[in-house]
Amino acid sequence: MTTAPKKPTANGGAPSAPMPGARTHEHLRNYPPVENWDNHVQYDAKAHSAGKKVPHTYSLIPTICFNCESSCGLLAYVDHDDLSIKKFEGNPAHPGSRGRNCAKGPATINQVKDPERILHPMKRVGERGSGKFEQVSWEEALNDIAARIRKAIVEDRKDEVMYHVGRPGEDGFAERVLQAWGVDGHNSHTNVCSGGGRTGYTHWMGYDRPSPDYANAKTMVLLSAHLETGHYFNPHAQRIMEAKQNGAKIVVLDPRLSNTASHADLWIAPWPGTEAVIFLAVASYLLRTRKIDEAYIKRWVNWDVYMRRLHPDAPMDFEVFLERLTEDYAQYTFEYAAKEAHISVEQVEELARLVADAGTRLATHTWRSAPAGHLGGWQITRSLFFLNVLTGSVGTVGGTHPNGWDKFIPHFPEMPEANEIWSEFLWPQEYPLTTNEMSILLPHLLKDGRGSGRLEVYFSRVYNPLWINPDGFTWIDVLKDEKKMGLHVALTPTWSESATFADYVLPMGHASERHDTMSFETHASKWIAFRQPVTRVAMDKKGIPYQDTRDANPGEVWEENEFWFNLSWRIDPDGSLGIRKYFESKARPGEMMTQDEYYEILFEHSVPGLPEAAKELGMTPLQYMRKFGAFEVAKNVYRLDERKLSEAELDGAFPDSKGVLRKPVTLETQPPLVGEAGAVGVELSDGSKVQGWLSPSRKLELYSETLADWGWPEHATPGYIESHVGPSKINPQQDQFALMPNFRLPTLIHTRSGNAKYLNEIANTHPLWMNKGDADRMGVKTGDLVRVSTEIGHFVVRAWATEAIRPTVVGLSHHMGRWMQDGHPGSRWVMGKVDLDRSADGVWKLRYKEGVKPFKSEDPDSERIYWDDPGVHQNLAFPVQPDPVSGMHCWHQKVTIERARPGDQYGDVEVDVNKSREVYKRWLGMTRPGPGPDGSRRPEFMMRHVTPKRSAYRA
Repeated sequence: MTTAPKKPTANGGAPSAPMPGARTHEHLRNYPPVENWDNHVQYDAKAHSAGKKVPHTYSLIPTICFNCESSCGLLAYVDHDDLSIKKFEGNPAHPGSRGRNCAKGPATINQVKDPERILHPMKRVGERGSGKFEQVSWEEALNDIAARIRKAIVEDRKDEVMYHVGRPGEDGFAERVLQAWGVDGHNSHTNVCSGGGRTGYTHWMGYDRPSPDYANAKTMVLLSAHLETGHYFNPHAQRIMEAKQNGAKIVVLDPRLSNTASHADLWIAPWPGTEAVIFLAVASYLLRTRKIDEAYIKRWVNWDVYMRRLHPDAPMDFEVFLERLTEDYAQYTFEYAAKEAHISVEQVEELARLVADAGTRLATHTWRSAPAGHLGGWQITRSLFFLNVLTGSVGTVGGTHPNGWDKFIPHFPEMPEANEIWSEFLWPQEYPLTTNEMSILLPHLLKDGRGSGRLEVYFSRVYNPLWINPDGFTWIDVLKDEKKMGLHVALTPTWSESATFADYVLPMGHASERHDTMSFETHASKWIAFRQPVTRVAMDKKGIPYQDTRDANPGEVWEENEFWFNLSWRIDPDGSLGIRKYFESKARPGEMMTQDEYYEILFEHSVPGLPEAAKELGMTPLQYMRKFGAFEVAKNVYRLDERKLSEAELDGAFPDSKGVLRKPVTLETQPPLVGEAGAVGVELSDGSKVQGWLSPSRKLELYSETLADWGWPEHATPGYIESHVGPSKINPQQDQFALMPNFRLPTLIHTRSGNAKYLNEIANTHPLWMNKGDADRMGVKTGDLVRVSTEIGHFVVRAWATEAIRPTVVGLSHHMGRWMQDGHPGSRWVMGKVDLDRSADGVWKLRYKEGVKPFKSEDPDSERIYWDDPGVHQNLAFPVQPDPVSGMHCWHQKVTIERARPGDQYGDVEVDVNKSREVYKRWLGMTRPGPGPDGSRRPEFMMRHVTPKRSAYRA
């Protein structure tokens, strides 16, 4: 399935194919021809307006965007005269984005040239949180950090080193570093992002994300705003609209009228959190009308387990199973779903018809949205995928795939040995089924005294924990406490709220200033893209010498790969800890490996088909990736569950009682990233030995024995769990509302692009969406201030009365509300100045003293700022609400709204952190702690970024 074009072209198409929209003679074209990328001439637009024709010669050097997880391709225009970057445009050789970008891609130029970016290593000199820093050398910072990490490792305090990442922007590099150190220290943002969605998919198939084949779908069912703010939204949006142009139907479930909903053939605005009951009503319809793919269900669903667990006295017969299943879901009628979701019966019926008509071409998708908002939100995902399973639209043309089929992660050939450490800071016993680390609870777990009760070194990387997480004031309390937080190192290109509470702030490169590999499930294809420091590549082309990427970047900005290599080298300077060898050059023993050497080895040995494609062009694999920026490993990827196992895979494998083909393992074996150790496939009833899925049974698990055996038997099948903001929990007569705080502004992605002036110019207001009927009832008009009270405090915001959101629901995007304190460094494009006050009894208050306003800088546009609204930091007023199964923070809030009180000001936030602790303990009490079967801390098949030996899983 490897594709290796004989002559790669800038459109990523067939050999010698013309560029999209190009003509065979000299006329306008969409993209410069690839053969001119090293010597492309454009004329100066400003000079042209003055009647002059001034040419500039550019190298077009590919990289990938870093402003969301889509990782779309970019071409940097690097001027030959001074090696300055003129602009960024799309890279047409990128299989996912295909040369098309949203506003965030070209806005990378704002970030590169931001006059307020951090250019040198900074060290705190005042009290932590004072905002006082001084410039230090990289040498001083590296030696200090390395010494502390080494001491923790030598003293066997390996759970006291933590790397806390937001959206990683790379695949597998940091995990290898942490594994080499032997620490259990990988923390992620995932449970404020997508833990609910992941759980729903994981307990079906092992894989934790969907990959819809939108382009070939007949019906698309989308939760939330996929065209403007969804998961991988630019590559997905392209294919969604292409399918619509080809006649596909779009169904959108979203309580607000998003841009996506405006394109829908059917827009359903349910009560938030009731989506599962709608999908189950559709499933019930499919079952009773038998509009299902019976052959697929019989072959790939664990229906025998369903019967054994729920109907042990019935005959083990597939037809009997279908009868029992139909009876079990008969309660989910159209009428029941409509009543529970507060929608019309006709809408549920229409959805059922569209799903049934799609057959195997049903593309469904949810990721954040509803599963991220609600108690039991993971069952929304599980119920949605139920429709794919029943219609047999799993892995098909136009259907829904697992992400692992359409994503490719190359692993460096030499991987460190797995460790035997298990951190209770990351994987506490109360949450054995959480899909990812319980990052939202870190300050509470430290306050509880878990483990040693402290961290020696804490890295926050492309992450702003006190701002993006709920309960940010508790984060501030812990970040300021040097007894709990030994050394906080913020790795960031820009100042953030959290960075000012760090001990070191180290400047890292933007999308055009670093090396990374990325791959995402954008369509039925596997591709890998290469982020690279474009100025350094241009220096190579001109023969200009350098020592490392700092010589090519502004100031002393570094790339993280070289930083991690250097830091690891200093942690183990003599090699006695066994760390240094993983960062040592193969060609020059005793010297540190370079990035060229690292990626040459990676691309040569870990990317199928790339060496052959490069050889045909007279290139090395690294040269190929530097030239084109992307490579398509496989395309038209369908039905990999039916892939026959190779002889090598079958060698030594034996079927267990469930037909799972396994190879022998021990407690010293390291499980894979996802899937059970030793499992290679499944032997089906007809004798086929195929790949199957990554679930424990290697089948699609309608009945999850994992959920049942780990304490949740009542939720082992797709079902409906009423949300904590469900219909029975909200009393509109008392001015109670369900607040949706997790939809996104289309241009702003929390801390990564706040310093991009173009994006702030597009989106710079932050209203509370409120149904006009509710607003009229309360006497609230657009622009009025209202006080929104949560369980632990309140905030003050401006209302927007609109028909674009359903009654009794309000919405406020969580991607504004940026602030800095007077005298602290910040990003004045987007941040307002605040006063912070904490009373002795734990009541925090935040109040703006100054909004966004023009400022003088080397960029004249900073004096042209016309917006003044920094937004409202609502997350501060949210307590932690982790779902007891998925661990996902349940973002939606039960709030009370009133007109602003005398003395209230826009942006005010007040929170009692004592109440925060009470809420944390109450939600903790909803859990069913491990260990599970055989004394395990966690099911082995579930994903874990840094996977320890199997022995570490034993409590």
